[in-house]
Amino acid sequence: MADSKKIRGRRRGVRVTRDTLGDVEVPASAYYGAQTMRAVGNFSVSGIRPKEVFIRSTAMVKYAAAVANTSLGLLSKKTGDAVMAAAKEIIEGSLHDEFVGDVYQAGAGTSHNMNANEVIASRASEILGGKRGDYFLVHPNDHVNMAQSTNDTFPTAMRIAILLATPDLLKSLKGLESALDSKGRSFKGIIKSGRTHLQDAVPVLLGSEFASYASAIRRVLARIKASAAELKEIGLGATAAGTGLNTHPLYAKRAVKALALVSGIKGLKPAPDLFEALGSMGSLAAFSGSLKEAAIEILRISNDLRLLSSGPATGLAEIKLPPVQPGSSIMPGKVNPVMAEMMAMVSFQVMGNDQVVSMAAQAGQFELNVMGPVINYNILQSIEILTTGVDAFTIKCVKGILADKARCRRYFETSEGLATLLNRSFGYERAAEVLKESRESGKSLKESIITGGLLTEEEYNTLFSISNLTGPSR
Repeated sequence: MADSKKIRGRRRGVRVTRDTLGDVEVPASAYYGAQTMRAVGNFSVSGIRPKEVFIRSTAMVKYAAAVANTSLGLLSKKTGDAVMAAAKEIIEGSLHDEFVGDVYQAGAGTSHNMNANEVIASRASEILGGKRGDYFLVHPNDHVNMAQSTNDTFPTAMRIAILLATPDLLKSLKGLESALDSKGRSFKGIIKSGRTHLQDAVPVLLGSEFASYASAIRRVLARIKASAAELKEIGLGATAAGTGLNTHPLYAKRAVKALALVSGIKGLKPAPDLFEALGSMGSLAAFSGSLKEAAIEILRISNDLRLLSSGPATGLAEIKLPPVQPGSSIMPGKVNPVMAEMMAMVSFQVMGNDQVVSMAAQAGQFELNVMGPVINYNILQSIEILTTGVDAFTIKCVKGILADKARCRRYFETSEGLATLLNRSFGYERAAEVLKESRESGKSLKESIITGGLLTEEEYNTLFSISNLTGPSR
């Protein structure tokens, strides 16, 4: 056996193993080996380890590769079955604490890929009766990493992780859309003053505002689904530079088929251009952009809810948000719109993450973009915090919103936006004069119109009916 396949020695608590750079001490109980240990020493940056969904997706890639290589006779059935069994354990949740690399690591994700190779090789060796950390029976590079490169396995695992995490996000957003739509129907008959430029505008229905929020979330859902579909083109089999060097001609097709089966993701297919699959992160940037769009819409909605509930005595207070905790350590009884504030902070983070992804996606050179690890972390974090944040926002805020009908009506009746309905009868300039007279006299617009002889009270009530105020002119 070559030295790279030998355990160089053992002492209490550690074992000494070797890679191409020399000897490395590794905890005796660890399934990982020399290259992982070097990465731990080199990249103690954030203390953030890979997310569980990414660990699982990486193991799925290794499983699929072993299936393909075994079916092609490149791995013995005995070795291939052991690699598949070890990978399956990780897919099902075991050995995740063995993935110890920082998310900020070697370019392209080599540290993570070798972490997976070493853990799976050690566990597969145990399954075959060998010792943990011994690579005599199963080797990280020769067997677990057969027909692979970090350059195609890491981007593939990224896509699988995102596709596995996205359904929960879509479910959360669908819940928000449904809650907003329900409020839109509940508030359908409540008339209020509209506002543009933060100034009084023509009357609207409170229900129309909430229905529009639901429509915005429906559009967001459609964009996320569309951008996720692009991630189903898989570059597995490209190996180091897109040529497929060191793979069997049938490997890529079989590996992607096996990956679809083990992941449960329908529609996976080999990328039509393997060079593009390694060199471009465009589809990942597009997906991140769809998350940013979701954050933008949710931020707008959450800020509207904060304004609509402001006060209660000195703000708008057209709606009431459910109180979930005391709002002040000094002001008794104060309650703040904390769930909407939380949602705003989540939205800021997602938008910031997208900026990181955008910068990293344009940073590829020639046959490879080496910034995959930071793209992966930021997208997965965005999915995670949007999913959990939206769930909490929907349940603890949106579903419990109440309307103050009387206040909405009062604002409507005193809104200067009502003067707009005079345009068709008296023209823009005369309507503006009536509004100016109302301001100077302190009378309501209704009083100024009736006392000025423009309309009788009956004519006023007909013209300013809800149907006339909130729809096309008749």
